[in-house]
Amino acid sequence: MKKILVTGGLGYIGSHTVVELQNEGFEVVIIDNLSNSSIEVLDGITAIPNNQPLFIQDDLKNKNSIQDLFKKHPDIVGVIHFAASKAVGESVKKPLEYYHNNIASLIYLLEELEANNVRNFIFSSSCTVYGDADSMPITENTPYKPADSPYGNTKQMGEEILKFTTNATQIEAISLRYFNPIGAHVTAEIGELPIGVPQNLVPFITQTAAGIRDQLSVFGSDYKTHDGTAIRDYIHVVDLAKAHVVALQRLLRQGNKSNYEIFNIGTGKGNSVLDVIKAFEKVANQKLNYKLVARRPGDVTEYCADTSLANLELGWKAKMTLEEALDSAWKWQQKLIAKN
Repeated sequence: MKKILVTGGLGYIGSHTVVELQNEGFEVVIIDNLSNSSIEVLDGITAIPNNQPLFIQDDLKNKNSIQDLFKKHPDIVGVIHFAASKAVGESVKKPLEYYHNNIASLIYLLEELEANNVRNFIFSSSCTVYGDADSMPITENTPYKPADSPYGNTKQMGEEILKFTTNATQIEAISLRYFNPIGAHVTAEIGELPIGVPQNLVPFITQTAAGIRDQLSVFGSDYKTHDGTAIRDYIHVVDLAKAHVVALQRLLRQGNKSNYEIFNIGTGKGNSVLDVIKAFEKVANQKLNYKLVARRPGDVTEYCADTSLANLELGWKAKMTLEEALDSAWKWQQKLIAKN
């Protein structure tokens, strides 16, 4: 079995990707500092394919720890890098923390890949690199706009670092610019597990429906959209996880067409916040308590992906619907309630 390092592998997207890697026969090593995840996620991952990955609790900002990891696992053939702080609103309030965490850890990791002749690297990028794009849908050739948040800026900087690093070293990389992941694994063994107040829409919806939150705030009702609320391309997290595996396999078989490739990962369809709320109300068969409030700093009007390049080159396409994603998220929330 080929051994893959997954950084941030107990996080939301990371944990689902670990499961898909194991389903495809890979051996997985996870490193996670548990700053935005829980050790209990490891039990959920293990329960699905009945296969426990190796877990290392450590921080990628610890350069010595990364060096030790590669010494102990010289047979690692690829890395999928999720470990990063990720909340747009929080990054506006804590910019230096975001730059330190997201950029330093990437540099340290790439230095060890180069030192240990590990060629294959998948980068967790984001549609936020595009800023407030002028037209929809967004293609991979859509120019960068100035970032609306430090988080988005760290993803822009990460991509630039990879572009120059892959030109100068043996490292080959793929950046996946994904849109808005939602949902949970069909088994309800893993899902989105925010620590504290959720920063993302769907866990706030499910926590409000479950009575954990009194009310959902919809940030902005005066956007130039069909109902005044912001539009996003919501993709099921399992579809997103499978895209990472396909991209990794492309590198491993040397099917990439350049040292550095970029792909949008989304559904190609945008839904507004109110669209998502209505779809959830239908799936859960209950009304949601929400209110319209002022816009949030760093948010943009609309993000919607053109995924034709990923469809063509990776042979990947999102298959699961908004309703399926919301249903899985609701079942995950109900399981969390039952456990507690």
